[in-house]
Amino acid sequence: MHPPPGHTWRSWLYEVIFEADTATGKAFDVVLLWSILLSVAAVLLESVEAIRTNYGPFLYAMEWGFTILFTIEYVVRTICVRRPWLYTRSFYGIVDLLSILPTYLSLFIGGSHALIVIRALRLLRVFRVFKLARYVGEASILMDALRASRAKITVFLLTVLSIVLIVGSLMYLIEGSHEGSGFTSIPTSLYWTIVTMTTVGYGDITPQTVAGKALASMVMIIGYGIIAVPTGIVTAELSAVSQQRRITTHVCPDCHREGHEPDAKCCKFCGVALQANNHGGDKGS
Repeated sequence: MHPPPGHTWRSWLYEVIFEADTATGKAFDVVLLWSILLSVAAVLLESVEAIRTNYGPFLYAMEWGFTILFTIEYVVRTICVRRPWLYTRSFYGIVDLLSILPTYLSLFIGGSHALIVIRALRLLRVFRVFKLARYVGEASILMDALRASRAKITVFLLTVLSIVLIVGSLMYLIEGSHEGSGFTSIPTSLYWTIVTMTTVGYGDITPQTVAGKALASMVMIIGYGIIAVPTGIVTAELSAVSQQRRITTHVCPDCHREGHEPDAKCCKFCGVALQANNHGGDKGS
């Protein structure tokens, strides 16, 4: 395959890998997605002892084959973008790098190749390959809502941590001297408070005194109220952010950020002209 007239080899690679809604570009992404699925399946199968005994060498060869393939792809991606360091620092750039590191680390750290399942995150590109722009837009809205509620959630978590520290210390004072209660230290009491407040309730540590049970009851009731707080914060921000129009997967060729308006000509983050899209969709990074 050769770049079309008027295209440099770098711009042609960029269109095939990142932007072009062409038969070649879609074929590339479909092959990539199947490769990711097969590589993750190989790791899952390799963890089963009976399969590993019979097919271990074959699965090992598959693992290295896919790792070399993804390494070449990662290098090509960094070569064809204008600013490689921005791609390597982006979400997909980091995921692409993490998806190939475990196999190389397994040469020095035994068992680390199991982390290859991180490659499953690369399947997020399926939303772009099949032009499910609405889902990408919804994901963008959710991320914006989480960012907007970051300060409120931080204050909420600090408040919860303060309550945990106070209640854990009180429970240690109440139950610490009671033999067999399990509250042998303040850190242990803090662990119990977190487990109880989140309504998990493992039951490995339980108060024995009347005062301890009363405090535990209060913590359980507080826990139910606390669970609803972050949900309300994020819901409010979702309602505000959802008014914005961010429904395309068009990616900026310079800063590699998405979320542009359908009729945008320039990137709203860095001002660089967006590449023309004549096929009604974008694949993103």
